[in-house]
Amino acid sequence: MSTTFPEEVRARLEVDAKEIIGRYPRERSALLPLLHLVQAEEGYVSAAGIRFCADQLGLTTAEVTAVATFYTMYKRRPTGEYHVGVCTNTLCAVMGGDEIFAALKEHLGVGNDETTEDGRVSVEHIECNAACDFAPVVMVNWEFFDNQTPESARRLVDDLRLGKDVKPTRGPDRLCTWKEASRILAGFGDGRGTEGVQAGRPSLEGLRLARERGWAAPDPDSVRPAPADGDEGSAK
Repeated sequence: MSTTFPEEVRARLEVDAKEIIGRYPRERSALLPLLHLVQAEEGYVSAAGIRFCADQLGLTTAEVTAVATFYTMYKRRPTGEYHVGVCTNTLCAVMGGDEIFAALKEHLGVGNDETTEDGRVSVEHIECNAACDFAPVVMVNWEFFDNQTPESARRLVDDLRLGKDVKPTRGPDRLCTWKEASRILAGFGDGRGTEGVQAGRPSLEGLRLARERGWAAPDPDSVRPAPADGDEGSAK
């Protein structure tokens, strides 16, 4: 396995890397988007990707590897074209997330963070995606599929494997691939960020009630500050 990119790939990535690094006052702060950049190239963070990031930032490969292996969003082996994440955190689990995850593993014949033989779909249990009002939630390349069941999740992955058009519950009008999603996370938008529904009705229910009932946040200038530690008497 090569530990460096071919010259033409490296030259192309260096142009993007220069743009990314230029966004930060300290160069090493660009490591996370650079890891997304190399993941967009191969679908995972390879040894060549590690070396590229290290060279761009003047870091050791050990320093880059420590970051790449800490965050689960960076994959160290090839991932499916469509990466399916099933939330198994508390509320989604209670609402059926664990059942969905078990059903998908059995249906696809893969384990956690593994990919189908055709390379189309990988599946992973993931932590909270801040969509508890739509639990249980499944994500495909970080796009939301809300209020899922084992049956709907199985249909979803079957459609992905068959190459059918699949539209997220919220967000863009079509799914991007895993590589495309990684490039977006590197900071290169695809111009589709405003497509589709951005916030569903359950997310906006509190706002609707507040407007209906005339509720408003307190004026910060009228709120008394909390007493400092050891200074309880000042609040009396």
